[in-house]
Amino acid sequence: MRGLRAAILAVLLTAGGQPAPAQEAIAEPVASPVLTLDQERLFAESLWGRRATDRIEAASTELGAENRRIEAELTAEERALTERRPTMAVEEFRAAADAFDAKVTEIRRTQDAKAREIGRLHDVERQRFFAAAFPALREVLRGRGAVVILDSRAIFLAADVIDVTDELIARVDADLGAGTDAPVPEAVPDAPGSDGTAQGGN
Repeated sequence: MRGLRAAILAVLLTAGGQPAPAQEAIAEPVASPVLTLDQERLFAESLWGRRATDRIEAASTELGAENRRIEAELTAEERALTERRPTMAVEEFRAAADAFDAKVTEIRRTQDAKAREIGRLHDVERQRFFAAAFPALREVLRGRGAVVILDSRAIFLAADVIDVTDELIARVDADLGAGTDAPVPEAVPDAPGSDGTAQGGN
């Protein structure tokens, strides 16, 4: 264990103490017991991540347009009901108003469920991506003679030469391409009382 710690310290201090000129590219991968990886950038900049992001943005745009259309329709319906009020009996208007409120509530629940489904797509796509990319991570680990790959976001300071994010982006793009669309997650029913209504008890 002491040997591993010493090797890690030597890599960080040696590589960090004498930075290579910006114009010089590293010809060969650096052997190191520790490698770093920016997981978020790996996913976001890969072909898979870009395809998933485009899909989620398109779905969000479509849902936004649908919400605006529904809002316009409900506004017109509410206005029509208000205009009819003077000609309606009190009981008739109350029943119509209650029906309209129930309709609005149901539509809101449906649209909120759609929004949650779109939000979960990112997590689903990310999980599928890393499961598919695991062999590439393992190959880079072995190829570099490393024993661990750490998330660079959790490290205070590390040399760039041990970061394998770019290498892995190129590898997974070649191995996996853009992937395929994940099924849209099924809507999770709202828990009792999640709409703000009080629940009775014994």
